[in-house]
Amino acid sequence: MTQPASQLSPELAGGLLRLARTLLAAARNWTLYPPEHPAVGQTLQKFAQAVQAISKDGIFSVAITPSTLLVEGVEADKTGPVADAAAYLFDRDLVQVTFVGLPPTEALQKLLTLFSLDADARRKRGGPQKIWDADGHATIIIEQVDYQRVLAREQGDTPPPAKRDDVWRSIVRSITSGADVFDSFAQERLLDIAGSSPDIADLATAVAAPKCTMDGSPMLTSQAATVLAAFRHLSSIVSVAAPDRLPEVMANMAGAATRLDPHVVMHLLQTEEGADQIGVVRGMANAFDDLKVAQLLATALAIDGQASDRLATIFNTIAPDEERKQRVMSLTRNMLSETDFGKSNQFQQLWTSMEELLISYNDKPFVSASYRTALDGVGGRAERMASTDLPAELDGWMETLGQENVRSLSVTLLIDLLGIEPEEKRADDIARDLQALAEDLLLAGAYADTRLVTTALAARAAKTGAVGRAGCRMALDQLGESLAMRETVALIGDVDDAGWEQISALIMAVGPSSVEALKPLVMTEQDTPASRRAADLIVAFGPGIATRLASLVGDERWFVQRAGARLLGRLASADAVPLLQPLLRKRDTRVAHEAIAALAGINDPAAARAIHTVLRAASGDMRHTVTQALVSERDPRVVPMLARILDESEPLGKDHEVVLETLGALASIPSDQALPAIVKCVACRSFFSRRKVRALKERGVATLAAIGTEKSTKALDDLMRTGDRVLRKTIKARHPS
Repeated sequence: MTQPASQLSPELAGGLLRLARTLLAAARNWTLYPPEHPAVGQTLQKFAQAVQAISKDGIFSVAITPSTLLVEGVEADKTGPVADAAAYLFDRDLVQVTFVGLPPTEALQKLLTLFSLDADARRKRGGPQKIWDADGHATIIIEQVDYQRVLAREQGDTPPPAKRDDVWRSIVRSITSGADVFDSFAQERLLDIAGSSPDIADLATAVAAPKCTMDGSPMLTSQAATVLAAFRHLSSIVSVAAPDRLPEVMANMAGAATRLDPHVVMHLLQTEEGADQIGVVRGMANAFDDLKVAQLLATALAIDGQASDRLATIFNTIAPDEERKQRVMSLTRNMLSETDFGKSNQFQQLWTSMEELLISYNDKPFVSASYRTALDGVGGRAERMASTDLPAELDGWMETLGQENVRSLSVTLLIDLLGIEPEEKRADDIARDLQALAEDLLLAGAYADTRLVTTALAARAAKTGAVGRAGCRMALDQLGESLAMRETVALIGDVDDAGWEQISALIMAVGPSSVEALKPLVMTEQDTPASRRAADLIVAFGPGIATRLASLVGDERWFVQRAGARLLGRLASADAVPLLQPLLRKRDTRVAHEAIAALAGINDPAAARAIHTVLRAASGDMRHTVTQALVSERDPRVVPMLARILDESEPLGKDHEVVLETLGALASIPSDQALPAIVKCVACRSFFSRRKVRALKERGVATLAAIGTEKSTKALDDLMRTGDRVLRKTIKARHPS
């Protein structure tokens, strides 16, 4: 069953998403770096900005459940950063956090320190609320869970090796930071941990967890190196304190490896070991029995859905003989048969190819003996280079391996591949790769690189007959509607002018599909910098996107309808008329006023007929309100519409009052465009409707006099010479000169 969508307003949901994302980033950096590190300061600043944006310097409370956050009892989304932040806060025994104004940096630092406390230490001190009451800051108020219930559910204490106390935390921190020295308490605990495979797995998971990028993606190589360092510390302490237990510890580490991410384990098993190091990798590989190898293999295959050359290499290292390979493959297949992956229809076909790769894998046809020897000596060569004077160009070489350079290289290579690809299908595949790259770049904030990608896709999509044109257009459409685009658009109110220029340029390159991401920003009762920028972008796409705004005018909220009417009026497209007509019947005058003003700016007969219909159906006060809405901005563009209404009306019949109101409206705009229609009205004659004729002549003459232009004065003079007796008398009375 799918989760119900959040009922929070788009503005509040976006603010809560930003708050959750910055909270998680700040908490992660607080555990990775010292307080004075620039990364900590930057994330604290973004955290404070997110709090200020959602609280608007007032009071803002958010309740916490294990799966989501609530604002005034309304649930937010149960996916993404909001759900992760809810789980993170709930694990720290919090049920509500309230921000009073803008918390200073000191308050946020104290809050993150509280979050980083060990669970046992936090509970021994009475819980997070009591700790905060004693050491916290007045700008943040927190509420904790009922500890009586929590403690009542807990039976006994956790075993010492797995106990997450200060000793455990110091071990994790030391291994993560690369320290090699442990005190006596830590050494004793490590010796105990070495005797338990689950505890070794927990330790490996804890030390690997911080090795992630800013967006939470695991850095597999760093994680494998950290896990290997933990295993080496365990084996080193055991080899000194209890050398006879070393085979048992190797077996325990092999068992722990089956509980870890198989990709991390594969990186670990491919690590080169020096002659002066304890052979942890070799010992683990030898300690893998058939069942452990099958567990590792089944987990990796279930996650990836296929075998890889790396997995085949690892499998060949652990189980080199053919008989054992067959036994392990049989066990692996039995394990996979109980999973969803093993029960799929394609499993048999996939299994045949995986079995062939894993059992018959041999790199000799691809790697020469000399090249294999060179590869085996890479580690030693690197050590020899490090022990001598490094070349002067090293800094430049290392800079080319930096994240920004590698990212720019990926962008350039994919764009070049798209440009030279002659086959339609492969060009479509490259376009999809560029779309995925663009989404990653958007989430990373690399707007300049994203602009290069979108510009390349847009250029190919606009070129008639180009290879991959349809694929590029589809890639842009999917990018415009992606979560990455929505999250990027949510930030446009906070970026500076330079950032806004980059974002707006790449959004224009993506095209009209971005309108879906921009619409939530204009759904505000009060204009904001973000709503104004979003509206300008939507209008910049041109009249062709009018139908994409149907959801705005169809919304139940009056301010959303008003926003839709304003945008349609700025687009001034004939396609907007059917969308605006229902708004003319709204009781809320704010919506009707915007709809009338929007229709007045559309130079199309359908818009004039819509206004004409409203004027006919409206009573006196309402009709006056409509005409005032038409001329409130004194915009000459409404004059052709008013003139068309005069031409299509029956001034002496059912449209008499409409014509009088229209003439009165024209009097407020000094324009000559409606003079022929006005002259036609004042020149009308009827023996049976003398009162209506007199009213039309008086209002028409007054309108011509109010316009006051040279042509309107000449029109009065001509009517004075050629008009009937009643008209000449009216002109003489109203316009003696």
